[in-house]
Amino acid sequence: MPKSQRSGLAHVLPSGSRPGTVVRSAPSLRSTAATVQVRVHSGAIILQTKNGLTHSEQLGFPQAQEVGLDLLATAINEYAIFMLDANGTVTSWNPGAERMKGYRSDEIVGRHFSVFYPPEAAAERRPERELEHAARTGYHQAEGWRVRKDGTRFWAHVVTAALRSSDGSLRGFAKVTRDDTESHTRLERSSERFTNLMGLAPVGIALFDESHRLARANDALCDLLDSEISELHGTRADDLRHPQDRSGPLVMISDAPTHRVLKRADGRPVHCDLRCAAAVQDDGRLFWLVAFQDITERHQRAEELRYQATHDSLTGLFNRRAVKELLDELVSGPDAERVGVLFCDIDNFKRVNDSLGHDAGDELVATLARRLRSGMPPGCVPARLSGDEFVVVCRDVDAVGGLEALGATVSGLLRTVVRLQGQPVQVSAAVGCAMPDGTATCGDDLLRFADAAMYRAKRRGPGRVALADPGQAQAISQQLRLEAELREAIDDDDLVLHYQPVVDVAGNVVSAEALVRWQHPEHGLLYPDVFLPVAEQGDLLRDLDRWVLRTALRRAARWPTVGGRPVGIAVNLAGLLPDGPEFTAEVTGAIAESGIEPNRVVLELVETVLVDLPSGPRRAMLELVARGVRFAVDDFGTGYSSLARIKDLPAQIIKADRSFVSDLGVGSRDLAVARAVAEFARALNCQTVAEGVETVEQFNLLASVGIDVYQGFLFARPVQEDRFTALLEQGLPLP
Repeated sequence: MPKSQRSGLAHVLPSGSRPGTVVRSAPSLRSTAATVQVRVHSGAIILQTKNGLTHSEQLGFPQAQEVGLDLLATAINEYAIFMLDANGTVTSWNPGAERMKGYRSDEIVGRHFSVFYPPEAAAERRPERELEHAARTGYHQAEGWRVRKDGTRFWAHVVTAALRSSDGSLRGFAKVTRDDTESHTRLERSSERFTNLMGLAPVGIALFDESHRLARANDALCDLLDSEISELHGTRADDLRHPQDRSGPLVMISDAPTHRVLKRADGRPVHCDLRCAAAVQDDGRLFWLVAFQDITERHQRAEELRYQATHDSLTGLFNRRAVKELLDELVSGPDAERVGVLFCDIDNFKRVNDSLGHDAGDELVATLARRLRSGMPPGCVPARLSGDEFVVVCRDVDAVGGLEALGATVSGLLRTVVRLQGQPVQVSAAVGCAMPDGTATCGDDLLRFADAAMYRAKRRGPGRVALADPGQAQAISQQLRLEAELREAIDDDDLVLHYQPVVDVAGNVVSAEALVRWQHPEHGLLYPDVFLPVAEQGDLLRDLDRWVLRTALRRAARWPTVGGRPVGIAVNLAGLLPDGPEFTAEVTGAIAESGIEPNRVVLELVETVLVDLPSGPRRAMLELVARGVRFAVDDFGTGYSSLARIKDLPAQIIKADRSFVSDLGVGSRDLAVARAVAEFARALNCQTVAEGVETVEQFNLLASVGIDVYQGFLFARPVQEDRFTALLEQGLPLP
């Protein structure tokens, strides 16, 4: 095939082509109406539209047939088709060209085709460069503004094909032009709307090409990254990531917004919710549209809330919640056997608070926290649980020389002299140490083991260190099991109440004290001295008091009267105390639920609880007293309280401790104490109760000094409700 027949515009090999035919491809001209394919094959130029219309003309390039380049005639009027000689002079002109550009054939043939270009393009020699490119490569494709005869402009899509003779010399050019002004205008408007939308959007928006390089960005993204668009253009997407971001490639398809961390120009992190979508351009290339929603402030607020939830406000150390989270993570990890926990309690801390005030106590705690933070070995995390309790969690005890060595280090850090309000205060702490030994299943277990070891250290004296032992761990495990069982017994109403009568000097039952018992399915009947420590350790005292109060009042409301007088009911309170916000509501609720008269209710609290009550709880007690409820000071004489504080208590009953009763008749001092208690109570207009009366001699002596009522084995042991109601009906004989 002659070289002239192989060069030029071609797109597809026509059907029926002979083997060995060479066809050079070039882009087709596309429009909304038709797509034209221009081919040079077997000495002919062939134009075929998408709808099947075909036009062809033979080319032999003899001189006579060159005129036949007027072939691209009237069949495809949508296109301007004309020919140029090798210098760019117009040699032929079709009707489509006349319509598109406004020149008649006689007006344009013989003129240089640069007349169709805007002056600025002509000045840049763009027409000549396009012909040079077509001559060099065979064809040239371009889009741009062109000028009509009347000076108006239109957006043109132009394909230029070089035509050569059989000897390879350049004969001229064929040009096919389509007016794309309408589609270009739509595209520009769409692009303008997209640009405006990007500019108005309050979020950062970027376009990335198929190699993930930034091609376009809006002002919001530039502001977000504190960079100019010129600095961002061409940047790889992953180069925008901050080192804190470890979530994989930045540009990837996801079903939901992902939290990513970008890097500002100054290196600071920017937290974003990122949304990403992929799309295809007109030319088939992939691009990515990515939106960045700045959530830095929201992230900071969340971090602040997280910090507040996991850190102690006074010291900045981890709090109890953070310690539990850390321990649960460590004991479930592969190195759990090397985890260590140290529980530290400041010796005589209450003395500092009482003598120097709570501000001094806070200053002491903060000082010790700083010492722990600065002095701990690597891998050890200090924390403050509450008050004067510190905890140290060690990830790898072996790395710090063992648990005992770590305990000595922490004890040394907490043994110091601190100046508080100008006074030097010697400080030390008891330290209990624990490690997993097969019985610990969670972080709470380790804390309990270390806490128990700390109490053992404290019993040895100030500043001591103790290690948890297997026996201790077993005891704690038993404690944990009992706690769970006791909680279940409270919830399931499986506890029982026994009642011990309180009688007057004539032997009449005036009231009864409700005493809780636990009928354990395995251990039998358990008394308070066994399970009250369990309840205290497991923070169950309040729940236990609530159960006893409601149950005792409900059952006492059904008791028969004695001599026409109702019998009172006394309940000991150890967890449900007047300083709790729910105290008044719980008591009044129990009274209302049971239907009992308030003046039959006696609430017993130990002296040490009552004397330290602030004004608020005292007002709560006085409110209940106004309704008829009475308060009793239990174990009076054992609380080391001053008479000045006792006299102001809102109490109506004073119960002399059994220790003053047990030795009556042997020595004269206990009788003198009993007399003093009776006289003191009369001075305060209070009733006196003597506990633990077991002999007739004790009863006679107590009666002789003016004790009002009595309670003890001499009259009756604590009995179940059915036996107690029988005693009420039968009466108690005076011993």
